[in-house]
Amino acid sequence: MCRWTVHAGEPVFLEQLVLEPCHSLIAQSQHAREAKAETNGDGFGLGWYGERPEPGLYREILPAWSDANLRSLCQQLRARLFFAHVRASTGTATARANCHPFAFGRWLFMHNGQIGGYERIRRRVEALIPDALYGARHGTTDSEALFLAIAGRGLEADPVGAVMAGLAEVEAIMAEAEIAEPLRFTAALSDGERVYGFRYSSDDKAPTLYVRDFPSGTVLASEPLDIERGCWHAVPPNALVSLAIGGRAEVAPLPVAARRPLSSVA
Repeated sequence: MCRWTVHAGEPVFLEQLVLEPCHSLIAQSQHAREAKAETNGDGFGLGWYGERPEPGLYREILPAWSDANLRSLCQQLRARLFFAHVRASTGTATARANCHPFAFGRWLFMHNGQIGGYERIRRRVEALIPDALYGARHGTTDSEALFLAIAGRGLEADPVGAVMAGLAEVEAIMAEAEIAEPLRFTAALSDGERVYGFRYSSDDKAPTLYVRDFPSGTVLASEPLDIERGCWHAVPPNALVSLAIGGRAEVAPLPVAARRPLSSVA
């Protein structure tokens, strides 16, 4: 499984999360402690909001620990909101287009988890992407397909509702195909103003998610980035973390019971 982190708050250099902590994202790319795969070496990516509404992206297929450009960028880039992700592939190719985060308009998305039995239902999942958005499908991952399906289900008006509708439709497809493997979805989503963190799974093994408030802002992470584990709060399964830039994180149960498919909107 992948590892990721988000910062939202005052502008900070990306190196403060990606490089410097003792269990930084770079460290987790080699020695993850709370994942099925210890090594996350199938590429990495950064997404950040600068002076424009749309986020910037830098993604590469090299292992994060061996890319000198990543280190240089993290030492120079400063942002009030950024995503960082190291990838452990669940079966799709190691390619730049398959590296997280994914961007669509002003939205950023990254994911740790998988759609169970994806190769059996790939065409049906991709069919959830509205025609008007399918041109943004550049890679082959289940994560990108799910993001674009969500983007076509009222993302601008109701981000949480769009995510839950997308998950419901995928789970319905999985059930019809009699897939026993779970849908696991620990993900981050942002429009540059608010951040949403999701920890969900159709079984009892949702990938981990933690949150911590710092003087400079709030950090979400797959694993604590430092040795002060008592300062990090584990997000419970089937829960949502939401916050505005400069605000405090709020954790609430996901509206799982209300999850149901919605009609696509372009």
